[in-house]
Amino acid sequence: MPNPAPFKVAAVQAAPVFMDLQGTVKKTIKIIEEAAKGGAKLVNFAETWIPGYPLWAWVGPVANSMMSVIPYNENSLEVDSDEFRAIQAAARKHDIYVCFGFSERHRGTLYIAQALINNLGEIVFTRRKLKPTHVERTIFGNGDGSDFQVAQTELGNIGALACWEHVQPLSKYVMFSDNEQIHCAAWPFLSMYKGIAYSLGAEINMAASAVYALEGQCFVLASDMVITQEIMDAVCKTDEQRALMQLGGGCSKIFGPDGSQISKDLPENEEGLVYAEIDLNMIHIARAAADPAGHYSRPDVVQLLLDRTKRTPVVEKPLSQTQPIQNDDDPSSNTAD
Repeated sequence: MPNPAPFKVAAVQAAPVFMDLQGTVKKTIKIIEEAAKGGAKLVNFAETWIPGYPLWAWVGPVANSMMSVIPYNENSLEVDSDEFRAIQAAARKHDIYVCFGFSERHRGTLYIAQALINNLGEIVFTRRKLKPTHVERTIFGNGDGSDFQVAQTELGNIGALACWEHVQPLSKYVMFSDNEQIHCAAWPFLSMYKGIAYSLGAEINMAASAVYALEGQCFVLASDMVITQEIMDAVCKTDEQRALMQLGGGCSKIFGPDGSQISKDLPENEEGLVYAEIDLNMIHIARAAADPAGHYSRPDVVQLLLDRTKRTPVVEKPLSQTQPIQNDDDPSSNTAD
């Protein structure tokens, strides 16, 4: 099937209505409308955009964060909910694909999740981060092999990963092997621990997105959030905590299949959308030089073992028909002498 004509995509750089499910869903719908009016056929949001990333986990002991457990759970998003369907309706109304990160509430557990919705308002896929990073593990559960998702759509093959899944070489290789053409990268706030932990900053994590584009020969929409004064005041209660967090941090970008940035930057304190026109035919040029999951691979030397099985806590197995239960009260079960 030939590639579609070049089209415009958008990456969101914004602040959620922090810890407010209804407020962030309303803001999501407004941004979807704005992206569509800007000509985008696909718009990508940040990690746990709804209802915001749990920053408190990084600025104090776990015990102090317990006060946030109830409101964060109550404002997390369920897939089968009115709020989720409202986002689906917005995608349909504005004829646009939408990929967004959210804290997924499923029964008693939260997951770092992403959803891709098509321009008809249909769920293409939902996925969960395979392994929450560092202190995220005190809040979120694990995904599994079924959460590697690359979907064939009219725009191309679209996949998604969250945050430091982009520094997991094996996870990236799965996506590359599924012939991903457009990648939705979800990042959280990236203005934490400046001068303390370079690995958590905007520069290196956007570099990871650029390298992902180069390695996978795909377009990457990398979206992150902005720390506003309102968010900082909600999270930080002491000067020591405020010293760990800086305002701004916005750095959303779009990269081409050669790793180059093809979008313009917004100021780090500014909310908005960054746009780029993408032409999937450019992937042919990139892969002519190197295709790590194709002609540039050596499966006779190195292979990846992948298990896509969806895991559940309980697996029910039917009673084997070849091993009936013996009932001592049933005369028919006794063998005649």
